[in-house]
Amino acid sequence: MTDQLAVTGLIATTPRHIVTSEGLAITSFRLASRQRWFDRKVGRWSEGETNWYTVTAFRDLAVNASQSLLKGDRVVVVGRLKVRDWSNDDRSGTNVEVEADSLGHDLHWGVSDYTKVARTILEEEPEEDSEGDDEEEL
Repeated sequence: MTDQLAVTGLIATTPRHIVTSEGLAITSFRLASRQRWFDRKVGRWSEGETNWYTVTAFRDLAVNASQSLLKGDRVVVVGRLKVRDWSNDDRSGTNVEVEADSLGHDLHWGVSDYTKVARTILEEEPEEDSEGDDEEEL
């Protein structure tokens, strides 16, 4: 089972974009997310622990993300949460991953200039008439 969530945070690594040998575009980066609140008792902002996520986007979202996002950008990520335990010879840990469905700049922190991308849709070629009834045009 996977859980859907929205996370805001700071892109902490340069987004890595690859295209597999099968043509699948993939972009990934590490996201640092920290809660922040105003503590009225002391009259200042307080910050909690930093949560770290590996964010991965596929296909068109990966291509657009690779052309739009930079290390240090504040973003909003919506996607599916995946928590995986790992271990090797002498170490073990937990990876927290988000498979992104949507990505974008967090407009609380700045402005963005949006450009719609035109994609060409490949149409299936029409099937040839198997009966050979095609007539030549004169």
